[in-house]
Amino acid sequence: MKKGLLLLLVSLVAFSLCAAGGQEVPKEKKIVWYASAVHPYFDAVQRGVEAFSTDTGIEVHTQIGPDWTQDSQTMNVETLAAMGYNGFSIYPSDPSGANGLYEELTERGSYVVNFGTSTVQPTTASFAVATDVKYAAMVATEELISLMGGKGNILNVLEVLTDANTILRKQGIEEVVAKYPDVNIIQEIGDMASIEEAMEKIENGMSANIDNLDGIICTGYTTTVAAASILSPYNQSGADRIAFIGIDDDPVVLEAIANGSIDATIAQNPYGHGYLSCQIISLLLDGYTPKEGMYFVNAGLAVVYKDNVDTYSEDLSNVTQEILGSLTTKYLEK
Repeated sequence: MKKGLLLLLVSLVAFSLCAAGGQEVPKEKKIVWYASAVHPYFDAVQRGVEAFSTDTGIEVHTQIGPDWTQDSQTMNVETLAAMGYNGFSIYPSDPSGANGLYEELTERGSYVVNFGTSTVQPTTASFAVATDVKYAAMVATEELISLMGGKGNILNVLEVLTDANTILRKQGIEEVVAKYPDVNIIQEIGDMASIEEAMEKIENGMSANIDNLDGIICTGYTTTVAAASILSPYNQSGADRIAFIGIDDDPVVLEAIANGSIDATIAQNPYGHGYLSCQIISLLLDGYTPKEGMYFVNAGLAVVYKDNVDTYSEDLSNVTQEILGSLTTKYLEK
């Protein structure tokens, strides 16, 4: 018997034994990472996706949509599914509307993992890998109130008001403020899609409340960069200092923290959002299943002040490695 034919027969026997034993044969890995639209956060997440591909040798198709609407996301992802992709790491454009798309994908035998936020539950997504954004906003608010000495007026700067994460951040901020009788939200501003638009709205909010303004909280990337750009010269001008905390770690923000112009920011772990979501999809395609009760993977956060601005990224990297090491013991089983 020729060697090639013998190898074929051995493979067929092995396949039959796996099937007879009820073991699932690993699927071909055709993985997609899909982001709703261009945004600095997605740039950071994509670096984690690229690192996953480099480390594992598994190619991941990356695609960024044209806008934040669910219709365009659904159309684009359905096209990818028709091309044979079977693992999807997705930031849902609409936390409720995306579930219809996910049901289609799972009916095809594909796997979906949310990154950055969660769809409304129940959902056919296997996991959500994200920051606990409500908790992060609550941590940020507590930190800001501490900087303000436990009293004063806050300008609450939100980003896209229809985004699922923005809604949760707003709830978290308001819940914390409600615990402090001497703290008030003097004004809320939102719906800013660019740094330029955010700078204009923040400057207007500051001007309208400047005599009674003690602190500013920003829970969006673009709003944080805008506020850091505005507050850096303001807080160095000799005027009464306005306490500030933001979110994410753009170089503009980190430089302002390092030189003392602003106080702090909450650093998410977008690298982990990308890397971990793709690793989970890979394991699902290998035949792993979620453990009972396991859905949300908290990728962690760090509060960045002047004294840890040079070291906080190491803390987040350690969190990512810890989660990677626990995926097949805490979150998934064969």
